[in-house]
Amino acid sequence: MGKIIVGKISEIPAGKMQKVSVDGREILVANIGGNYYACDDTCTHAGASLAEGVLEGQTITCGWHGAKFNCMSGKLEKFPAKIKDLKSYRTVIESDNVFVEL
Repeated sequence: MGKIIVGKISEIPAGKMQKVSVDGREILVANIGGNYYACDDTCTHAGASLAEGVLEGQTITCGWHGAKFNCMSGKLEKFPAKIKDLKSYRTVIESDNVFVEL
């Protein structure tokens, strides 16, 4: 499919995350120390939007039940039950634009 623009670097400051809709998918884009990472926005436990959760370092904590995911890799870090990892996407910065590769 290629790369899709998801915003400007100024719209996602360091330590923040933003939910975007890309080709019918909800994707979370996070800025960690000036590096941008993207993964699915939907928690694999109960379907919550992870954008409503908290970003601490590289860990996203779901606001509904506390599942913790690494936003750089999409891997589940902590939860009492075994749930699926998130799909992660490669990001590309060109000029002042953030792109996600699908």
